[in-house]
Amino acid sequence: MKLAALAIAGCPIFPASSPWNQRVDDAPVHPRSTAMVQAISAADTVHPDFGSGTYEGRPIGIPFQVVAKTQKRSRVTFEYADESDKGPYPIPAKPKIEGGGDRHLLLVQRGSCRLFELFAAEQRGRAWHAGSGAIFNLRSNKLRPKGWTSADAAGLPILPGLARYDEVERGEIKHALRFTVSRTRNAFVFPARHFASDLTDPDLPAMGQRFRLKASVKIDDLPGRARVIATALKRYGMLVADNGSNWFISGAPDAGWDNDALRALKRLRGADFEAVR
Repeated sequence: MKLAALAIAGCPIFPASSPWNQRVDDAPVHPRSTAMVQAISAADTVHPDFGSGTYEGRPIGIPFQVVAKTQKRSRVTFEYADESDKGPYPIPAKPKIEGGGDRHLLLVQRGSCRLFELFAAEQRGRAWHAGSGAIFNLRSNKLRPKGWTSADAAGLPILPGLARYDEVERGEIKHALRFTVSRTRNAFVFPARHFASDLTDPDLPAMGQRFRLKASVKIDDLPGRARVIATALKRYGMLVADNGSNWFISGAPDAGWDNDALRALKRLRGADFEAVR
């Protein structure tokens, strides 16, 4: 597999050997690929779950922000405390929080190169509470303990799987993307560490299962920035990270996104993808 690297605020988003940065365009097809795609839905279309502007008063996508190494840290209480990193977390006075029910809060700390992620983050008076939380060293490929969740059901970091406008503007996304499906199996595969299902159907994808856009799918006529995303889906693929709507691909909100161009990705359907081994 070919390797790439990416960075934010002088911090690597994990080393070049990270699973997120591995190209899979030459990886073998999973023997249950066709059944897996059918189990998710071959007919459902891709949905880029990010863009410019707002929806119900919140930015469209999962925002992240860079904080200083001197940022004051706050203690956070957790619903799933036994699988959460205690922190404290360097939450600024007005943090960017994802809209909707997941309310993810993602922070990159400059200098220390630590990634702090919270699920269902909310401020209660002066205190912070979340469903779960995870802290990652961006210079290390160390995984969560086996069986542990993170701010994502698969126990994965969220930030490295987001489509970012600055990458697309430069003309290339050099990592796998994060996506959701409505039903997963009660299993996880590398690099995931956690499952969130009681279903045992072997055709359902496990958390962490990687899919790629088939090489035969024509993308040359897509708008330029949509084509950059589709190219990444062929080269690096996307990983099942959480339960949610089928084929919803995650990205960070940005005023630069052209929502009409992103909607062109909706012509891609489940049948255009294959699971890789």
